[in-house]
Parts: sequence; structure tokens; C-alpha cells
Amino acid sequence: MLHIPLLRAGEPYRSLATYRLTDLRNGEPVAEVSQANAGLIARDLSQSRSSQARLAELSVEELLALCSRAADHLGESDLPLGETVQSPQRYLEQVSVTTGLPQVMARANLDKVRFVLGEMRTVLGGLTRGLDPEILDRGWGVQDGRTISYRRETDVLGAVLPSNSPGVHALWLPALALKVTLALKPGRAEPWTPYRIAQAFIAAGCPREAFGFYPTDHAGAGELLQRCGRSLLYGDEATVAPWRPDPRVQIHGPGWSKVVLGDDTASEWRDHLDLIAESVAANGGRSCVNASGVWTSANGRALAPGLAETLAAIAARGLEDPKARLAALPSVEAARRLSDLIDQHLQTSGAEDLTAGLRPSRVAEADGCGFVLPTVIYCTDPEHPLARAEFLFPFVAVVERPRHRLVSELGSSLVVTALTEDESLIGELLTAPHVERLNIGPLPTNRVAWDQPHEGNLFELLYQQRSLQAVGKPSDSAAQPAAVAAS
Repeated sequence: MLHIPLLRAGEPYRSLATYRLTDLRNGEPVAEVSQANAGLIARDLSQSRSSQARLAELSVEELLALCSRAADHLGESDLPLGETVQSPQRYLEQVSVTTGLPQVMARANLDKVRFVLGEMRTVLGGLTRGLDPEILDRGWGVQDGRTISYRRETDVLGAVLPSNSPGVHALWLPALALKVTLALKPGRAEPWTPYRIAQAFIAAGCPREAFGFYPTDHAGAGELLQRCGRSLLYGDEATVAPWRPDPRVQIHGPGWSKVVLGDDTASEWRDHLDLIAESVAANGGRSCVNASGVWTSANGRALAPGLAETLAAIAARGLEDPKARLAALPSVEAARRLSDLIDQHLQTSGAEDLTAGLRPSRVAEADGCGFVLPTVIYCTDPEHPLARAEFLFPFVAVVERPRHRLVSELGSSLVVTALTEDESLIGELLTAPHVERLNIGPLPTNRVAWDQPHEGNLFELLYQQRSLQAVGKPSDSAAQPAAVAAS
């Protein structure tokens, strides 16, 4: 059976503890995955400074060129996978059958990651606000007439990663160009993408010491978060809540993204139906940037049935079907349990499933897989559990609120697409602390600008601007300590 090893300073390592990945269509084994225990992770992370020193031998310019070469390897090359090699097509097949993501979506996500690698110079320019890369090499520099210095806050970025969609891995890639090594805990069902990215970088000439790859359990994930100077944490609210107070950990929890219509556009909802449907259903509804809410100041009762008819046309298809638009759940039973949970919430007044009458069941089967079909809920109560829900399939609640309460009651939102020209509404959204990303105008919530911060700024997580004053020009020897990580 295929074995996926750990990567310890980039070197494959077979652990005695393993778990098995299976094909969710038929339960057949796909791979055996080595697991790291907390002690092993702690030992490896104690060596992170020496690993970072190898990466720091390269300039940012050299690392940017390396990212471009890695992009080509990622999309085109046969790369090591344990004791065998993995072609790009085999990668798509493997990630599909263990995560339920159709191959056509897996391809789109792989292309997204490849695009970010190829455009890393632009991405860094956005994250750093146009900082001269040489300033990170030297630790200081003069730009726009100002002396600027940055201190790196960690030798290694930890990442506790999800299984929902490969595209999410584009968010930690800039760390390598910023001279920070990686300790990656992959999602249980999706070790494929971070492992392949690591191999693409190594093939491109990156020091292999830059990569730690640690499939592990809850205790191992906690050890990684505790030991790394900076980390990214992905998960549901129960997973991320204990870590929210820790400034070293950047949280990537539920998105609760929304489309908002103001008084000036609520009557024109038909013109925006395709955009709203894309926001809800793109990538199978699996991304935190998918809209789980449509909040409107009027005409919600008309909008919701129209959206329900549009989304109900999406059918369950097999994972190899090029027309597939839905991702499968781990099993038919899991799909039924999720559907039952929605039905339990519907027993509380204030919410109605407008897709229920458009099909015989919310659960469907295709190619041995279980699916939950797109669901549109109309909520008269903004505090109803389904008005604030987010699931890993196309699910959306339509909520109508008076214009003067629309923004204040919106709640935490990773992305808001504001379909309005009302300057006062736009102004409220611009200053709303609970809105992370804002699209003004007809842009779907899933349309990401990679040269803009996503959910927090990775550069600001990894680097701290410091004051630097010197009599005369700082020498190279004096400037060098500015690039040394804090202990």
C-alpha cells in the first residue's frame, strides 16, 4: 500500500503510528499515513533555527524565482510521494477520492495554488505594501526617504490545516518567500496538497530543511501551536475558540461571508441572482469565502424563492464528472446526519426551507457518494440558528432587516459583497469591525485578490517593524541583527 511519510527537515520518515486513508466511494484503502507524536514534533521544532538559517542563505529575489519554478513543478512534474512518484493527474484522483472534492474542482484549486506561486512577487507586494525585498535581506533599508527596519518574529510558521479544499494552501505559501520555514499539520483527509507543494519546492531547489510535515492527532496539533513562534489555525468555531486570545496564532475559522443588498438594489435582486448563486455554490460551497447569508433591506421574501430555484438546479454527480458542482461528504450517513441537523433547527420558528418543495430529498447519492443538495433558508428571525450557520455544501440563509439595522446585526463576516451605491451603507461597512474583506459592487464573495490580505496579514504576523536610528549610515554588520528572529 502507498505510504505517506512524515517530513522531518524535509527528509522522509516512517513512523510506527499510522492511520489509513480510504476511498469514500467504496471504502477501499488508498494510503497509509505516518503520524507524528507530540514529542517528535517538539524535538524537531527545537532545531528550527538551524533550518531557518539554511533558508536565509537565499535572498528574497532568489526565493521568488524559486516560487516560480515550484509552480511549474507543482502543475506539471511527477514528484516524490513516499517510495513512489505522483503525477499531476494521480494527485487529482487521490485528493478527490479522500476529500470528496470532484476532480474538476481539485484541478481548479491546484491551478489557484500554482497561480499564487507564479505571482508571488505581486502577492508579497500587496502584503508588504510595496516593501523593497532587499530590506528583508539586510534587516534595514531606506525607502521613500525613510529608514525602515523589520524584525522576524519566528523561525518557523506552524499551520494546522483543513481538509475542505486544496486552494486554502495558497495562504501559507508567502512564508517561504519571507524566509520562514514551515511546520505543517495537514488535514486528516488531505495530506496530498501540502506534501506535493513541499516536493515541488524541493525539486525547484529549495533547501529541504524548510519543510516539516506532521500528520498528527489533537495533542500533536496543540504541541505545534505551542512551540511555533507564529501559527495559522484552521477549523470550526469549537476548534479555534480556545486559541483566539493567543496573538501568536492567526485564526482561520468559519467565514460567515455574506451578500448585502441596500434599499437602492433590493428591488433589482433578479439582476444579481447569478452572482449570488456563484457566491454560494462555487467550489462546492466548501470555502470560507462562500456566502452563507444574503442580507437585504427589502424583498427578501421574493429573492429567496428565486435563489432556491437557481440553486436547486445543481445536481449530484460522480467525482470524475467534468460537470460536477457539488462535493461529497465522507459517507451517505454523514450527509443524512447533516440534513437531520438542519431539520432539527427548522423546528424552531423563524426559518423555512424554500428548496424543500423543489426535490424529494435534501440528501442525494451518486457514484457511491453522499451529497447534501443546495439549501436556501428564509429567516424572519436574524438570531435563528440557521441565519448564522455555515456548512460544507451550498447553504445560504436569506435575511431581511431594516436598512438602519442591516450592518449592526450582520455579525462576523470574512467577506461581504455590497451590492449598493448607497454611500452611507458603504461607509458603515467600511468602518464595521466585524467585516474582514469588503467587495463594493458586483464581485462574488469567492473572488479573491491575492495581492490583498485574506484573514489577517501574513507578513504582519511574521515580521514586526522596529525603530532604527543610527549616526551615519548603518553598516551591514550593524544591520544584520535586525533580521535575526526573536527568541
